[in-house]
Amino acid sequence: MPKIIMHALVFTFISMAMLQAKARAEELTVPALEPRLEQASAHQTDHILTLAEAETIALKVNPGLASMASRAKAVAEIPPQVGTLPDPHLAFDSVNLPVDTFSTAQENMTQLRVGFSQEIPFPGKLRLKEEAAQFEAESAGLDVVETRLRLIRNVDISWWNLFYLDRALEIIGRNKELLRQFIRIAVTKYKVGEGLQQDVLLAQVELSKLLDIDIQLVGTRRNEESRLNKLLNRPTYLAVRLPGKVKETLPQMPPETELHQIALNARPLLASQGERIKAAEKRVELADLDYYPDFKVGAGYGFRQGNNTGRTSSRADFLSMGISLNLPIYTSTKQDRALAQRKAEVAKEEFALRDATEAVWSEVSTALADYTKTKNQALLFKTGIVPQASQTVDSMLAGYQVNKVDFLNLVRSQITLYNYETLYWKALAGARQSLARLEAAIGKKIGKEITHE
Repeated sequence: MPKIIMHALVFTFISMAMLQAKARAEELTVPALEPRLEQASAHQTDHILTLAEAETIALKVNPGLASMASRAKAVAEIPPQVGTLPDPHLAFDSVNLPVDTFSTAQENMTQLRVGFSQEIPFPGKLRLKEEAAQFEAESAGLDVVETRLRLIRNVDISWWNLFYLDRALEIIGRNKELLRQFIRIAVTKYKVGEGLQQDVLLAQVELSKLLDIDIQLVGTRRNEESRLNKLLNRPTYLAVRLPGKVKETLPQMPPETELHQIALNARPLLASQGERIKAAEKRVELADLDYYPDFKVGAGYGFRQGNNTGRTSSRADFLSMGISLNLPIYTSTKQDRALAQRKAEVAKEEFALRDATEAVWSEVSTALADYTKTKNQALLFKTGIVPQASQTVDSMLAGYQVNKVDFLNLVRSQITLYNYETLYWKALAGARQSLARLEAAIGKKIGKEITHE
């Protein structure tokens, strides 16, 4: 008869009110298990932020990207400036003005003059300056594209961190409820003399551990939420809601060597460095032309007043014309050194390109290795470990209810399932983050767009 009563109570533990009433009636007192976790309700929003929407918002309003775009726009205004002749000079002066009377008609040589002069660089110099500046402008434009790639990468990483944290908190919520059910079963069995008080206490300890993890994850999520809001140029206190489900398929990647070649052709960072090399080469050509002189041409017209001495005819005006040029005679300390400087700058930019190429290839290889690892882990958890752990929990629960499994193993199996479910979502989010890093490293999208269920 006692066993019949015990089984009836065990299989009716879902009835919350009846079990709580019996728990209060017995000598065993179950302490408060869970403090209320208050979350700030201010600034909550019902809007669900998808990954594609987050990327679009960031590309439109991120101030760092806008700053780079403004810089590129400013640099693009330089080529026409440096490719234009220097401003001409217009001069007005008086010559041979007598200081006793300051009369412009007293002396024959007194003139009021107007002059015009223009500096003309040696042929080819303006063109080379403009071409060098144009390559610099192209490099600045490619830097904007590189910044866009990095911004999308950072948004994706932050978004997937939030998605993983949401799934972890959701799993913790389910496991807290399951542990409470385990506690109710243990309490019921203890009351009918079929269980141990230590089983109840053990379950309470495990529940408290989950509460501690919950607190940590809530804080971590808030930090990640602020980070994503910053990337989207929104107030950091603004709540972010993500979709509850995403398609969990992960794309296949091309071979590593193919990805390296894609990066060589598509990565803006490398293309930008290539433009800097071209600009440096143009400056070498310009330094070669600095061995040749620049010119300055000018003309002046002098106005004279009064009549010629002893004559009634008026004084003739004077016309002046001339050309001057600089003499590059200090070549050993100026032009030679400048040419050596420009050649060294070309070498520096070439070495920088090599270094950047190796760094990009390293990024590609690292991101690909991380993606392959986390993708395989996610597949293993989803198709093998999690289903097996879930079956184990079901079997353990059934065995415990008929006293064939001890309570400790039941709790451990449930905690193990919780860990594996959490690790699955962590692996999936990690794979998507590695994919974002890989796409940023090669400079183009290779995975399918995420669609939300």
